[in-house]
Amino acid sequence: MQQAVIETGGKQYLVSPDDKITIEKLPVGVGEPVVFDKVLLITDGGKVNLGKPFVDGSKVTGKVLSQGRGKKIVVYKYKAKSRYRRKQGHRQDQSIVQIEKIS
Repeated sequence: MQQAVIETGGKQYLVSPDDKITIEKLPVGVGEPVVFDKVLLITDGGKVNLGKPFVDGSKVTGKVLSQGRGKKIVVYKYKAKSRYRRKQGHRQDQSIVQIEKIS
């Protein structure tokens, strides 16, 4: 089974072909291809190819399935005995990508 570790949006993801991953929003439209060239590791069966920091000449291709926003996160700041309270919500923009090929 072929797997790879890619880096995008400041995070690392372990992916294999036909995986669907939720990542930080990408500046491409729905249905368009996307190429991840920051590949940190590739495994193919028992063979491991580790990059320093990236594997030369390797890339992972995928297709953007949808663009949207994540669940709301409530940020609540509170200081005891001082009547200080702040409530703020946040929804992160995100893309859902289907991995097609590791090369």
